[in-house]
Amino acid sequence: MTHPPNVRTAPEHTRAQLPAPATVPVPPQRGAWSATAERLRAAATTEPGRLRIVGAVLALLVVAFGAVTAFEIADRASAADDVVSRSQPLSADAAAIYRSLADADTTAASGFLAGAQEPRDVHDRYNKDIKEASRLLVKAAANTDTSTTSGHEITTLNEELPRYTGLIERARANNRQGLPLGGAYLRYANQQMTNVLLPAAERLYAAETGRLGRDNDAARAWPFFSLGLGVVALAALFWAQRRNYRRTHRVFNRGLLAATAASTVVLLWLAVGHTVARSELHAADVNGQQSLDVLNHARIDSLKARANENLTLVARGAVLTPDGKNDKYETDYTTDMKALGEELRRAGKLAADDEQGSGPVTKAVDAVSEWQGRHRTARTADDGGDYEGARTQIIGPKDSTGESFERVDDALELALAHEQDEFTRAAKDGRGALGGLPTGAAALAALAAVAAIVGVNRRLSEYR
Repeated sequence: MTHPPNVRTAPEHTRAQLPAPATVPVPPQRGAWSATAERLRAAATTEPGRLRIVGAVLALLVVAFGAVTAFEIADRASAADDVVSRSQPLSADAAAIYRSLADADTTAASGFLAGAQEPRDVHDRYNKDIKEASRLLVKAAANTDTSTTSGHEITTLNEELPRYTGLIERARANNRQGLPLGGAYLRYANQQMTNVLLPAAERLYAAETGRLGRDNDAARAWPFFSLGLGVVALAALFWAQRRNYRRTHRVFNRGLLAATAASTVVLLWLAVGHTVARSELHAADVNGQQSLDVLNHARIDSLKARANENLTLVARGAVLTPDGKNDKYETDYTTDMKALGEELRRAGKLAADDEQGSGPVTKAVDAVSEWQGRHRTARTADDGGDYEGARTQIIGPKDSTGESFERVDDALELALAHEQDEFTRAAKDGRGALGGLPTGAAALAALAAVAAIVGVNRRLSEYR
């Protein structure tokens, strides 16, 4: 039988008086950052430690320079690509939609003036314009978010175009039967085109041209962060080599020299490549897009003037200006021709140093002058009661205002084609100047970082 050990315990009052055991203070916990900073301070007290810090900083700077350059230039290159392959083509398509609609309206009025039997070529031209506008609207819708301004305008055009074509068909049907109601339907169709379709097309063109301008600005924006970081990286490399020379009296460190050379190539490539891209994109805007914008408006003004000229004979004074004093269509014709003259003067100034571009503009100016002279002759005949003589002067096959209008339109089409080629060439050159730079910068920066580490390790090996 076992017994518990005879342990004597102190009475309760005695234990309460015993002192508490002493507590050992716990050293304060240091954060990871504090520990790292202390290790760096300890390493900086020796030359090998300082060399390791220098190598790490150089590698970090060079890699950051390459990464930022690759990111910024990739962004500029993407914007330049949008200028060439997306925003400018969409702007051109929007202008083509406007022109097709305006030409369809002009052609419909010409066909109506020709009599009950609309000429086959006039009918085919009208159908071609409507099909082209519809095709371009489908294309624009496929490349545009429906929630944007452009998307809303495309929806409006798609909804209203069938209403316009329906009015034209009613006008034709009544005209074939010799009913005066045909002229009323034609005027309603023109109001639909003038008040709804063409304003929507103009807003679409303005929206797409605005997007083109934003893409152009984004592509031309200077990469200041990359340039600044490149200068800092090169300055650090030069400082490291000077420090190495002062401590060892060795002129070159191959690793640091290679890192400096690679970083210099990246910086020069960045500066020169982006400068060339900016210059070419600026040339595309000034020598191409600005002229295109003016010429597009000139062509649209000529089409609107031609439609109003035809409707002057169709309405025969039935539609007056709001003050009731003048024929509305004749007044609109005068306004459109004045705007056409101003646009042609602007186009001539923009193409003053380009003989190939200024030639068609000069022909258009001469044709406009001829058109205005023939129009005055037609108005004199109509005001004198000679409707048939005026009609022949407007839509006749020879020496008519229609012939002059076609000369204006053909000249403007040539000018537009030339300016489009100028824009595309310059914009593609600008995009090409940035090609390969993001990948090249990243690769050369990685090479420079490795070379810097190798160069520093070369010095470290001397301490082993």
